[in-house]
Amino acid sequence: MQFDRRQFVTLVGGAAAWPLAARGQQAAMPVIGFLHPSSDTLPERLRGFRQGLKETGYVEGENAAIVYRWAEDQLDRLPELLAELVHRRVAVLVTVGNATTLAAKATTTIPIVFIVNEDPVRLGLVANLARPGGNLTGINFFAGELAAKRLEFLREFVPAATRGAVLVNPTNATTAESTLKDVALAAPPMGLQIRVLQSSTRREIDAAFDTFARERPDVLFVNPDPLFLSRRVQLVHLASRHVVPASYGSREYADIGGLMSYGPSLFDGYRQTGVYAGRVLKGTKPADLPVIQSSKFELVINAQTATMLGLTVPASLLAIADEVIE
Repeated sequence: MQFDRRQFVTLVGGAAAWPLAARGQQAAMPVIGFLHPSSDTLPERLRGFRQGLKETGYVEGENAAIVYRWAEDQLDRLPELLAELVHRRVAVLVTVGNATTLAAKATTTIPIVFIVNEDPVRLGLVANLARPGGNLTGINFFAGELAAKRLEFLREFVPAATRGAVLVNPTNATTAESTLKDVALAAPPMGLQIRVLQSSTRREIDAAFDTFARERPDVLFVNPDPLFLSRRVQLVHLASRHVVPASYGSREYADIGGLMSYGPSLFDGYRQTGVYAGRVLKGTKPADLPVIQSSKFELVINAQTATMLGLTVPASLLAIADEVIE
């Protein structure tokens, strides 16, 4: 992660030590801080978050306020944005993604509800899943642990594949490293040799695809990462232009022409995050809210893209797909 943790501790150190009495002097309408590492391009997910809040009795603008901060894929902005939310004296802080949540650990007094794509115990966010302890709890939606299954589905699409490329964002080091570890274990038994491509900007994504003209991969695995999600139109366009079958971690890619996505239902994950934020506003401590692990996963196949790539959707995948886009 490319941010200065010490800088953030300095910025929020005073705020983290506020006496409880001062914290209690908030306005009658509680304020929720919402921090995302990317940009405001996910209306469906936000709809899920607001639905979860509504299920616990809170409606934005009526009896709760939400202050949004977007890092616009610049992780070095996280300390500044976190400090802004802390100094707003938010009643609960919602953090999206591994890098954001790891940064937010610097404060220990504000309740934090996170949504991350890896085991939060392994990340050091909570003591255990059943009783998190401390001031953090939230949702683990398992995107990082599904690499083997996604590769398996991609291989079914292209059974003759022997060369694969994996696209990761090096600035989101925790997620990139765990994905590469999972892929390195899963690929050899499938007969796949993996080449790692690293991109953290629009131009670097273009450059990564430019290498396909020289070293043409049979398949492409795009790592679940907020940066790539915000650049999904670019990624799907390039995969189509280079005629490479690609697998993605969420349905937003398949909806706009990506070949296939497999991952958790992020609408449901955000809804559960909203429910937990609402419960915290009602007085429940994060330490008493067990971490929720996603159990709803969806396979979405874009049959039009398969045809464009000269592929036939395997019957085995048709049988289990949650949705086939014709």
